[in-house]
Amino acid sequence: MVKVTDKEAETIRRNKTKIKKMENVELEKSIAHITVEIIEYIPNSVVIKTILKKSTGNISVMSFDSGEGLTEKTTPFDTFAQIIDGQAEIVINGKSNVLLTGESIVIPAHAANFVRPNGRFKMILTVIKSGYE
Repeated sequence: MVKVTDKEAETIRRNKTKIKKMENVELEKSIAHITVEIIEYIPNSVVIKTILKKSTGNISVMSFDSGEGLTEKTTPFDTFAQIIDGQAEIVINGKSNVLLTGESIVIPAHAANFVRPNGRFKMILTVIKSGYE
């Protein structure tokens, strides 16, 4: 099981207030987008931009500045995380997974997970709400 240091826990607690959601407007449809450019890094922040939001699931792109992460959580749905810039450490049920650009992982429904601060990176999260697993 991976343990979070006191310093990491404090960084994650501080980050709760630094999450910035960009306009809650979906990305324009029927035109090409350069995925990694959909969202920019903002100093000392986690930024979230919705690509698609439907009752059956959503797709979001996120940027994390150095030292920024997400607190532990669980969701009732599977989540597909794809790293599109940099590298990320995603901890699932205590197991650390370091993902590089182009790599991805499925976070199972009901699994405790968090993003540990590990440098700047961007990722796409896809959540499929197919019902409670």
